[in-house]
Amino acid sequence: MASSAIPSAHITAVKPGITFENSVKPYVAALGMERKKEASWTQLASISHFSSTKPRLQSLTSRPMKFKVATTRAMASANESSPLPGLPIDLRGKRAFIAGIADDNGYGWAIAKSLAAAGAEILVGTWVPALNIFETSLRRGKFDESRVLPDGSLMEITKVYPLDAVYDCPEDVPEDIKTNKRYAGNTKWTVKEVAESVKEDFGSIDILVHSLANGPEVSKPLLETSRNGYLAAISASSYSFVSLLKYFAPIINPGGATISLTYIASEKIIPGYGGGMSSAKAALESDTQVLAFEAGRKHKIRVNTISAGPLRSRAAKAIGFIDMMIDYSLENAPLQKELSAEEVGNAAAFLASPLASAITGAVVYVDNGLNAMGVGVDSPIFANLDIPKSK
Repeated sequence: MASSAIPSAHITAVKPGITFENSVKPYVAALGMERKKEASWTQLASISHFSSTKPRLQSLTSRPMKFKVATTRAMASANESSPLPGLPIDLRGKRAFIAGIADDNGYGWAIAKSLAAAGAEILVGTWVPALNIFETSLRRGKFDESRVLPDGSLMEITKVYPLDAVYDCPEDVPEDIKTNKRYAGNTKWTVKEVAESVKEDFGSIDILVHSLANGPEVSKPLLETSRNGYLAAISASSYSFVSLLKYFAPIINPGGATISLTYIASEKIIPGYGGGMSSAKAALESDTQVLAFEAGRKHKIRVNTISAGPLRSRAAKAIGFIDMMIDYSLENAPLQKELSAEEVGNAAAFLASPLASAITGAVVYVDNGLNAMGVGVDSPIFANLDIPKSK
């Protein structure tokens, strides 16, 4: 059976949480000409305060977002009741389509939560064979705990679409897939059909997120990868993004943004990440630059990709060495901490927002700085070097 695109293989089970500060009017310091000059300092505000504390589940229905403002005292004489300047991540009125969510513990889910926390409406594309389980879990409340937003409300998913991004249009679907019982009862799930359905249902979107990757031979070294396995990895993990943008671009509003997920194996050797997956990620990053030019000129759409570090997830565990990669990152990255899905989600929310209006064609690393390292400092060879470590 043909390979199908499934959620990205580097995802996490960490529950994301993000607090966005409310927008406030600028504080104006006035200098009186007829009185003694005195400097007036504005208070400082944290515009995007990230919290790892899980909010308390308050309701099963979404409520208007309530934000709390975290302030830092600048001067003892500052007027604490004065409004503060700010740069909030505000996606109210925006609509996002996220391809590749099949459970509540991956990058796609974390990105959806961050976008929802910033006010965006969420649409989801789920791999067809996983659709029934995902919708049933969502309906029965199994995801309610991980749907909690910073204000205590639940993230609402407006609509879930069946999607198999390996196929562009119905004519591309082979007979064995059409008759496969895992696809029975679902229609209009090719990329072109899903884009047409979203247009019919909502007219347009503002944000497109690609959280898809699959390599049927990922556990094989590249020298042992078959042609079919290699091409399947490219099709599901990189060309699927080209296809999504091709069919969704006409309904993405000018100024919109697209985001995909890549991995450092695109440019550095990661033993064990085989089957053509490193090649697929390299292609995805190259395509990001070319599509940034083409989609930017033709549709005024920004195209970026996030290179995320290793995280624990159901999909990542299938590769078989995710725990080793996390341990390696903890020992060798500049920031010695485990990466959380919310950190990737927060970066995506920024890239999708007007605050990133001049950023396109970029690979944004969210990996605790591991990409910057040239060697693994945990090697016995460096035992006599005075290498700083986190306490």
